[in-house]
Amino acid sequence: MEEHALTIAERGAALEVFGERLALTERYVEHLATSGIERGLLGPREVPRLWGRHVLNCAVVTELIPQGAAVADVGSGAGLPGLTFALARPDLDITLIEPLERRCTWLGEVIVDLGLENIRVLRGRSELFFDEVDVDVVTARAVSALSKLADITLPLLHGRGELLALKGRSAAEEIEKARKVLRKRGALATDILTAGENVLEEPTTVVRVRVGSA
Repeated sequence: MEEHALTIAERGAALEVFGERLALTERYVEHLATSGIERGLLGPREVPRLWGRHVLNCAVVTELIPQGAAVADVGSGAGLPGLTFALARPDLDITLIEPLERRCTWLGEVIVDLGLENIRVLRGRSELFFDEVDVDVVTARAVSALSKLADITLPLLHGRGELLALKGRSAAEEIEKARKVLRKRGALATDILTAGENVLEEPTTVVRVRVGSA
């Protein structure tokens, strides 16, 4: 059995999340485990944990996203979470925003190989696209603390929508430290949610920041 293959427990969760696109998602994981490692997008130690810690951990967040939403993923890296969203939810319109050229090149190659049509890649810092990108939902994972994240994500919502930031145990502390910035950026409500409770042993912690009437 390959090191990055699905376990029995993970397969059940993956079927629940990806459905008929599971085989396509397995191809994505193959990319992560090979060229993704070779080109430095992930560390070799992550290979056995690609499904549980990364792909499924990210993809379950789509249960919090409305049907047909436009989504921007800031600091996409290896496509986590944005590319997993495109796989799990063909109805979503996904924009990956990533500043590093080598990561953008890899993402583009993977998207073409998988034949995904509901996703695009923009190379640059998110600040470059504040005028160009206008979405319903903005996401980020392992980019920065919420106090800094608010400044580089919330403007993409243009006054209405929500940030879904994938976080860990420090979520409550980050919210407290970011309150001043969040108010300045027009946040109406900030709460901590969990995603994937019905399919994952360890659900994903998400900080949701709502802006405007969304």
